[in-house]
Amino acid sequence: MKRGWRLLFVLIISSNISAVREYEKNERTCVQELYYQNHMHQTVQFVQAQHRKYLSLNHGIMSVWEALERSNEIVDDSDPDLDLTQINHAFQTAQAIRADGHPRWLILTGLIHDLGKVLYLFGEPQWAVVGDTFPVGCAYANSIVYLEFFKENADYHDPNYQTKYGIYKPQCGLDTVLMSWGHDEYLYHVVKEYVPAQAGYVIRYHSFYAEHKAGSYAHLLNEYDLQMMEWVKLFNQYDLYSKSRELPDIKKLTPYYKELVTEFFPQKINW
Repeated sequence: MKRGWRLLFVLIISSNISAVREYEKNERTCVQELYYQNHMHQTVQFVQAQHRKYLSLNHGIMSVWEALERSNEIVDDSDPDLDLTQINHAFQTAQAIRADGHPRWLILTGLIHDLGKVLYLFGEPQWAVVGDTFPVGCAYANSIVYLEFFKENADYHDPNYQTKYGIYKPQCGLDTVLMSWGHDEYLYHVVKEYVPAQAGYVIRYHSFYAEHKAGSYAHLLNEYDLQMMEWVKLFNQYDLYSKSRELPDIKKLTPYYKELVTEFFPQKINW
């Protein structure tokens, strides 16, 4: 990244940092209701069932570009900041990364990182698709948004799941940890064969704010996680602070991004 661009970007996000993820001030009533349902239903049993249901990737065959176009049908009910369709967020994120001269794989990651939200178009409720992610099977960190809603979760009352490590071992690595189910874990499995490991890691954990923003689950991370989480932290700046009501010119940008998608993906992939 060019030094001048990086400095400018840091100054921009610093001036806007109070404008994002303000859950107490958000005026979208759907946000609190989504997290209430999410925290009530995201149990170990539910996550395991979703893995069995979706990770065989037998819910359709389509191109990445088709999935991107379909994301224009989705507005994320967990977002306290904006209510734009996901295709706009995808292009905003990718363009911000591109402007700072990052590698093409990271630009691609910006474009596709939320495509797992097609789960909503498969009939899943949004509480099982969007929102911050967190480990299930161990104690909930205080940094998780709307922490109080976990009192309605069956796992909250199971002592085996409410210790610091729960069903896990110290520094076991996130790859062995069951995360709450949503678009991150799903898309990771859809694209992991086609993208660099760093891209897959960013996609898988970009909603894991309790760790990459608050460091609340460092006791589960191994050395590989510590290295890869730096990419998540970098990506998060663009994911959050590229949001704007000024819409990207998708038609003008399409040739560049179609070429980029073709560089990494075949015409059709399994979903």
